[in-house]
Amino acid sequence: MELRSVEELMDLLYACRGVRDTRVPGRTPVDLHEHALRTAALLRRSRPADKELQVTGLVHPIGQLLRPGDPAGQADHAADAVRPLLGDRISRLIRRHPWLGAPADDELASLRHAAEEGRTTGFDAGVLEDWRTVLKLVAEHHSTLRAVD
Repeated sequence: MELRSVEELMDLLYACRGVRDTRVPGRTPVDLHEHALRTAALLRRSRPADKELQVTGLVHPIGQLLRPGDPAGQADHAADAVRPLLGDRISRLIRRHPWLGAPADDELASLRHAAEEGRTTGFDAGVLEDWRTVLKLVAEHHSTLRAVD
């Protein structure tokens, strides 16, 4: 599946409501929708100028909807799905996010930290609709870059 519009992506993110993350044994499952919102909100606080990183935090759990029976391939499927719409950087970060071991760079470390904190910290992270404009800006920026190539 390749996402071609912000509307398709928003629909997929809305579909995360009520879906529990059960990938990690020994951890309390979290609602994917709430986890995505909290992760993005935490990245907005820690990296306010980096809209692409914030969007990565928002969309990283969609692989669990796209490939529910394939935990090992979920990150790859999510990365492939968002690449046409959101670009190479976001795709690369999603693909590398679930890897174990020390993060290779600062942006990946920030993403992992926010995702972990978003699992355990309960706070009002707003609503998905708050992210529509940011998603559109990132998608338009990617579209502009693709047109120049």
